[in-house]
Amino acid sequence: MSEATALDELPGELLMWVLIVSELLVFGMGLAAFLGVRLTDPAGFAEAQDHLHRTGAALNTIVLVTSGFLAALALRWREGGARRKARLALVGAAALGVVFLVIKGAEYAGKAAQGIAWDTHPFFTFYYLLTGFHAAHVVAGVVILMLVAWKDAAKNIEVAGAFWHMVDLVWVLLFPVIYLLA
Repeated sequence: MSEATALDELPGELLMWVLIVSELLVFGMGLAAFLGVRLTDPAGFAEAQDHLHRTGAALNTIVLVTSGFLAALALRWREGGARRKARLALVGAAALGVVFLVIKGAEYAGKAAQGIAWDTHPFFTFYYLLTGFHAAHVVAGVVILMLVAWKDAAKNIEVAGAFWHMVDLVWVLLFPVIYLLA
């Protein structure tokens, strides 16, 4: 009989954890680059940051954290035999992901109306790159959550939940660095 390793204790699937760690490294490098370039023009970054919609971003933080809570509840309910409740929680989590995208889309539209594009200032290059890459992950997460609501085995919910929580975590890091850091 072999001894259990730390990898055996991971919830979900090893390949999902490889993906999650890879994505966290990519976002971490992006944030590090953002902060490094910010050091070269703190006044310009602060001025550019004043064009952001902090209230919408704060609302999006609440939306994603609530969505993550629903994803966690889905696993608990599925393991407890409440399959219908689990499926509804997954659909609710996905719906909140769509709400996030609508708010983010409105923010992008507002920037476009102001004539602010990715090449307006280095701040906005990073802003669009990091938040756009995150939004792409939200889209993927919404699709995954809906697929798992359909194929709702507890293991599937656990794996999808791990991905969705990574999406939450990335936003919880992006929000203060991009929207609040003075």
